[in-house]
Amino acid sequence: MKRIAVIGPAGSGKSTLSRELSEKTGIAVYHLDSLHWRPGWEAVSKEEQRSIQNGIISQNSWIIDGNYGGTLDVRLTAADTIVFMDVPRRVCLYRIIKRYVQYRNRTRPDMAEGCPERISFQLLKWVWQYRKKKRPEIMERLRSCSLEREVVVLKSTRGVSSFLSQITD
Repeated sequence: MKRIAVIGPAGSGKSTLSRELSEKTGIAVYHLDSLHWRPGWEAVSKEEQRSIQNGIISQNSWIIDGNYGGTLDVRLTAADTIVFMDVPRRVCLYRIIKRYVQYRNRTRPDMAEGCPERISFQLLKWVWQYRKKKRPEIMERLRSCSLEREVVVLKSTRGVSSFLSQITD
């Protein structure tokens, strides 16, 4: 486990898990939110996103956390381990609101500087519909690459703790 892609909906715990994995393994973590936004919430182009990710995956080891479906193939193809945070939407929504309150008017650690925490109806709607609209495609992609890669699906805080306890320093 040296090239790890952590995926899942907003609020699922991707960044937290990635930080904890990095601490346990010593592998550098890259948060796509911090790489794909410029100050003022200006998104970088899809081409630049691919270029950034191609630079990261050329390294021997990495942890990349983020969903970004338009560039998901870059990470899934290069990863030896894929962790899918498949937690209930109520948990995701709670964490999004909690994160908003915690970082209101500030930039959270896994986000690009100059992008203060925000919440939008579109984000909440996307998370609410994720299980029905996005998850089936993700599960199919994970099934298709599960013979070549380790695929870990985490559905709860307890599952995350169990997964982390199995990782040796």
